[in-house]
Amino acid sequence: MVSEGDLVHDVGFRAVVHDGVQKSVGLLDALSEAHTIRRLELPVHTMLPVVLRQLLLPVMIDALGAPRTRQEWGERFHRGHFSKDERDCLAHYLGFRYGDRFRLFDAELPFAQVAGLESLNGETKTAAQLVPSVASGNNVPLFSALSEADELLLTPGDAALWLLHVHCWDTASIKTGAAGDPQAKNGKTTGNPTGPLGQLGVVVPTGETLYETLLLNTPILPDGLEPGDRPQWAWDERPAGLGGQSPAGAAWSERPATGLLDLLTFQARRIRLIACETEQGPRVHRAIVSAGDRLAQTPEYEPHTAWQHTAKPKKGQPHRRPRRHTSGRAAWQGLGTLLAMTLPVQSDGPYTSLLLRQIGDLQGGRVLPWQYRLGVETSGLEYGTQSAVVENAIGDDLPLPVKALLAQDDWLREALLECVAQADQVARALDGLNNDLRRAAGGDPLPRDKGSRPSAQFLHCLDGTMRRLLVGLRTVDEDDEELLERAQLAWEQSVQIAADREADLLLAAAPPRAVVGRTVKNGDKEFVYRSGKAIGVFRTKLAEILPRAAEERRAKREEATAA
Repeated sequence: MVSEGDLVHDVGFRAVVHDGVQKSVGLLDALSEAHTIRRLELPVHTMLPVVLRQLLLPVMIDALGAPRTRQEWGERFHRGHFSKDERDCLAHYLGFRYGDRFRLFDAELPFAQVAGLESLNGETKTAAQLVPSVASGNNVPLFSALSEADELLLTPGDAALWLLHVHCWDTASIKTGAAGDPQAKNGKTTGNPTGPLGQLGVVVPTGETLYETLLLNTPILPDGLEPGDRPQWAWDERPAGLGGQSPAGAAWSERPATGLLDLLTFQARRIRLIACETEQGPRVHRAIVSAGDRLAQTPEYEPHTAWQHTAKPKKGQPHRRPRRHTSGRAAWQGLGTLLAMTLPVQSDGPYTSLLLRQIGDLQGGRVLPWQYRLGVETSGLEYGTQSAVVENAIGDDLPLPVKALLAQDDWLREALLECVAQADQVARALDGLNNDLRRAAGGDPLPRDKGSRPSAQFLHCLDGTMRRLLVGLRTVDEDDEELLERAQLAWEQSVQIAADREADLLLAAAPPRAVVGRTVKNGDKEFVYRSGKAIGVFRTKLAEILPRAAEERRAKREEATAA
């Protein structure tokens, strides 16, 4: 094969530059020109953490070293681009030092693969097993355009992305037994966990350029990298005493990560891509995916997840475990977790990610401007049937005021969390109104896990309003109490309007008999359900939840009466 799939120069990743134009860049250009790139154009939301962790961040950190102080981090960030010396280091790293290890179709050391990997039965599978949205085996998406019988041809660039995606997000299904794997039995390997990211609710801070995003995702390491910590492509440089199986062979092991670089490039599968020549050039059409290394435990230096802290864990359980995202909820509904800056030592509760804590610390140290336009991308996969299939993909992004991440200054954070709590409380009040109207009409409340609820539509209507609020609060200062109060009033008024609209729709849909209602006995007590009473209870709850909007309406009524 003429092409070796050189990721450094030839295999292009689609990037959007400042003028909005898309262009194809190799790995070296993506790093060297990171200050000119607004974002990478990736096929799915779960791909951003994959590219950052498996390629960009470990190359940058290994080549240039991790910042050891806030000052060093700030100097890099405020420069806004890699210096000439840094670009030379990156070119050397991806050239003379390790350039030959970033070739997708290399005969001896194919990137993130095992050369010559073979299944015990000698069979291969279609490239569709690399892409969760395409039907393959037991994974049968509802709207897949292809069946397992169809041939999927992946360009080298797309194949590289999905190859790394498998290492991070693969399902826990039975894997093909690989020749040379002593733990394979009867042609297969069972008991596989999902990929490391599949066990997290991934949180990625983003900046205005790819360069800023790289720095925002780089932990400050006062003592530098752990001794012997190497990325997967430099496994042969690890001290022998660290143990584990080389990712270049079919054998694998269950082991802890030995440091940040090892964690970021963890090889959770043993894979071989099989390419063919077409008129358009080489295309990956077959693949072998076998069992790979199993991460013994998610370490607390994992940068891309928030945590659930347990004050008194069960024997053998850690105090902190990764928190996963909830399907069907927008990212702003989880602000309580993203903004949990203090570890709840004496109780159970959420604790935000290492990187968001670091950003708050950088802002507190005046290294990062408090008006900086920070973004956060969340992603996750929801698995089903023993985690062997993908049922749903979770992905969202939202603007986040940096000031809210300052641990010792919680005035803005409390205001944001109050807004989120109000939306949640009104949503529950709407569901309560819906249930009361159903009772008044002679029916039963909706079961908790069934039916379409008015709260879902209501929260969806608030999505744009909350994002505008978050953008606006990026510029609010501690002295702007009046501005913050006006913002909260405007929020409550928007919530009131959306809630009234949904309540009116529910009331209009109620049958005439709901006006008369009915009496329900529960033991010795009687409960009367009527549509008029239900809407009255709802309005009272709304006034309690949204006090500013209620006071504003009361003041306007008094003013109109006086006039």
